[in-house]
Parts: sequence; C-alpha cells; structure tokens
Amino acid sequence: MAIVVNMPRLSDTMEEGTVATWLKKVGDKVEEGDILAEIETDKATMEFESFNEGTLLHIGVQEGETTKVDELLAIIGEEGEDISGLLSGGSSEAPAKEETSTETEAAPAESKEEAAESVELPEGVIVVTMPRLSDTMEEGTVATWLKKVGDEVSEGDILAEIETDKATMEFESFQSGTLLHIGLQEGESAKVDSLLAIIGPAGTDVSGVAANFKVEAPAAKAEEAPKAEVKTEAPKAAPAPATEKPVKRPATPVTEDGRIFVSPLAKKMAEEKGINLTKIQGTGENGRIVKYDVENYEPAQGAAAVGKFVPAGQEDFEDVPNSQMRKAIAKALTNSKFSAPHYYLSVEFDMENAMAFRTQFNTIPDTKISYNDMVVKACALALKQHPQVNSQWFADKMRLNNHVHIGVAVAVPDGLVVPVVRFANEQTLPQIGAAVKDLAGKARNKKLTPQEMEGSTFTVSNLGMFGIDTFTSIINQPNSAILSVGNIVEKPVVKNGQIVVGHTMKLSLACDHRTIDGATGAQFLQTLKGYIENPITMLV
Repeated sequence: MAIVVNMPRLSDTMEEGTVATWLKKVGDKVEEGDILAEIETDKATMEFESFNEGTLLHIGVQEGETTKVDELLAIIGEEGEDISGLLSGGSSEAPAKEETSTETEAAPAESKEEAAESVELPEGVIVVTMPRLSDTMEEGTVATWLKKVGDEVSEGDILAEIETDKATMEFESFQSGTLLHIGLQEGESAKVDSLLAIIGPAGTDVSGVAANFKVEAPAAKAEEAPKAEVKTEAPKAAPAPATEKPVKRPATPVTEDGRIFVSPLAKKMAEEKGINLTKIQGTGENGRIVKYDVENYEPAQGAAAVGKFVPAGQEDFEDVPNSQMRKAIAKALTNSKFSAPHYYLSVEFDMENAMAFRTQFNTIPDTKISYNDMVVKACALALKQHPQVNSQWFADKMRLNNHVHIGVAVAVPDGLVVPVVRFANEQTLPQIGAAVKDLAGKARNKKLTPQEMEGSTFTVSNLGMFGIDTFTSIINQPNSAILSVGNIVEKPVVKNGQIVVGHTMKLSLACDHRTIDGATGAQFLQTLKGYIENPITMLV
C-alpha cells in the first residue's frame, strides 16, 4: 500500500521547508535509510532519509519549491501502484501524519488525538509536547527546568534545557500564559510529542487534561506507561514558602542519569574543599545543593545522610542510566563497527622538522598553532589529492566528495562529539586553530548546534595530549576513514647510519574496505607524510 511522505519538521522552529535537492527520482527504488532529499529549513540544509521501502511513485515538491510542515512531499509504494486517489485527496489510506522522522512518531500523534477526544481543553490552555530538536532525535530528557509551576511565561522565554541524542539545547516557549503543569521532572525521559507541560490562564484546572493526555515513554518503558504519570505534579502546584534558614529536604540531589543538582557557587566551593558532592544532602529547591550545604557539611553526617558509607571489604557499585548522548554514540559506533569492514594502516613520522616549524610559526605575534592543527591541515591537503579516502559509502553508490570537511573528535564528560571544520583545505593554520578551539569550547559547554556536528567527510582523533603512543579508532560513518594520532615521543632513531636522539609520532588510519583499497590508503599516508615531515610545503 502506498505511503504518503510529508514535509518533516527538522528543527524546533521549522514551519515550512524548501527542497534543495532530490537524491531520488520518480521510479527509483528506495530502501529504508536512503537519503530522499536535502531539505532547507529555517536553520540549515539537512538530509532527509526514508523510513519506508518501495518505489518513489510521486514527487509533490520540486527542487526550489517550498511547502509547510506535514504537507505532501512524496509518495512511496509498489511499482505500478495506482495513487490517483492519494493525489486527489480522496483516499483514506494515506496517513495524515505520516512518520516522517522516526518509525515511532505515529504513536505520539495518536496519543494526542485520543487525548483530544477524551478531554476538551479549557479555553486558552495549550499542551506543550516534547519537541524534536534534531533530525535524529527520537526521545528527550529534561536536563533543567528554567520555569516552575505558577510562573508567568512569555513567548520566547526559555522553558527548559532538553538533552537530545546530540547535545543539550534550550527549548523556548511559543506561547504566553502561566505554567500550570509539568509533565516530566528533571532527569526524566519521554519520546518526541509526549506531554512536556501545560500553559494557560492562571488558576485554570488542568488535572483532567494531564490525566488523559497519553504519553509514550522510551522503548524500554513504553508498555509500562500507557498514560503519563503526571498526577505526581499536584503537590508542587504552589511554591514552598520562603524561610530565613534552609530546611533539609528528603529529596536526593542525584538524578537517574547521574547528574547532581548543585548551584555553581556550591560546586566551586566543594571542589576547593575536596568534598564529594554525592555525600551532601541538598536543602535547596528539589534537593539542590546550595552554599549553605557545603559550608555546614560534616563528613560523617554527610556519608550517613545519603547511605554511602561502605565498610571495608564490602562490595559497592552504582548504576548510572545511559544518557541520550551515550545511547547515540553506542548506536552509531556499533553500526559502524559491524557494517563497515575496517582495516588499519600504521605509520611513524619523523617530527623534527614539524617541531622546528611550529616553534618558528608561533613566534608570529598573536599566533599559536598546535600539532593537531598541523595534522588537520595536512590531512585536508592530502585528501584533495586522494578523493577516494574522502569518500562515503551508500547502498547504491559511492560518493567522492570534492569538498573537505574534517571532523575533530572532542572528549566531553558524557562521551564524545565530533564538531566539523568546514573547507579545511582552504583555511590557514591559524584559522584552523581558531575554529578547533572554538568548537572544542562549545562542545565542552554543551553549546554545539546539530549543524556544527554534521557533514564531515573525514575524521581526526588525537589522544597524543593524553600520553597515548598509538591506538585505532572506529570510523565515523558515513565517512570512509578516520586518522588516529598519537603522542610525539623522544627516542633513539637511525639517521645516516648513526643512532641519534629523535622525535617521532605514530598514526593509524582506519579504512572502510568497501571504498578504500589498501594501496589507496597507503598512498594517502605517503602524501600525508610529505606534509607532516616537511610542513613548509603546506604554505606553498
């Protein structure tokens, strides 16, 4: 049966989209996961993949044309199938809210329709659902609420910080009114389109709306939660009266995903005093640790308060639920490792000239480049000469990229992110250094946007600063290769038949054998060697 594919919502503020490029044409076979088109949103141009299999029977929006979210984009079905009824709008088989972004999106849509039928919304009341803040987001976790029940909300106010599969992002309100109900507490997760909050006129009773609005929990809990457990919100409808001295509360400051509710000042004081925050009982709102708690912390009482005192010889462990980022990393790396046939090429470069070059280059006023910046630049230049290494594998084709966008792996507390230095071959060493520093800072502060982590054609992972001599990495798909960079080591080397003190660096290139043959990878490394061992050639 033919399936209607509607214009997807690829950003939280997207109301309409423009088809930049179609990657499939009418009559083409479409597999689940194939890129159907590139869609230009209000924020960026993003790839839109198919979640259905079949033949592309109809294109509803031509390249350069614009249509609103949820309007007809294309129709996929069996070859030769009659779709005249769908085109005329006379068939009831076409789902009005086709699952354009995830297979599970239909379920939340049905939940909202059922909720609307079972309870009538009071006048002026708006139900706010879990937004889709990235193109691959299937569920979200509330990291922090910036508003509490009873607060006035204006259009544009930041309601909460939502943790997606890629980053923690601010979610702003598109309505004005009073925050009447919170459906998900900090640390709790739910699928896209699940109940997040209710906004409306102050004093409106929304208990019926909250109780009847069905929420689809993440897959592991979906069967256990046919309705949103929102009744627990009732006791928090009115804020607690202020007191001169903080009163200890029973709430634990540690959330299910391992985060700790603590004020920035209290966190800094605890670090200076060497106090483990998990041993402090918070007295702030919702169990948040505040300055008072750190100042009055007594080790013996703190340990007893949270039950963390462990007698000698007793086994102890702590289960930390996986964050959205950790889940996404696990899924992507598992898919890469078990779908792409990896092989590895290891080399060792002489770094004497590179060290002298960097020292001389950094004598330029207001200039400071790192060895990693030099490696990124050298890779970018070498990739232009070896487009096969700058390729990507798809089910029906291999794409040789003429542009060079290099992903730079950055370690963050929750895992690993890969921001992208675009057109790296066209940038100078100082420009690359500034770009990498800026992106790494955003990554560690969870301020990276999805657009800053998309589009890489090759990846560099450097653990040399951690003293690692050599290692191998898993390919960051759909790239065909990733370069692992080790530490610069002082060691005896042979030069002109004499043993002398030298400096070397080991690198390992992981290749996808579907796109890069061994000889091709070796030739790329030879070109890279020329740039690294003679860095002045990068300036020519």
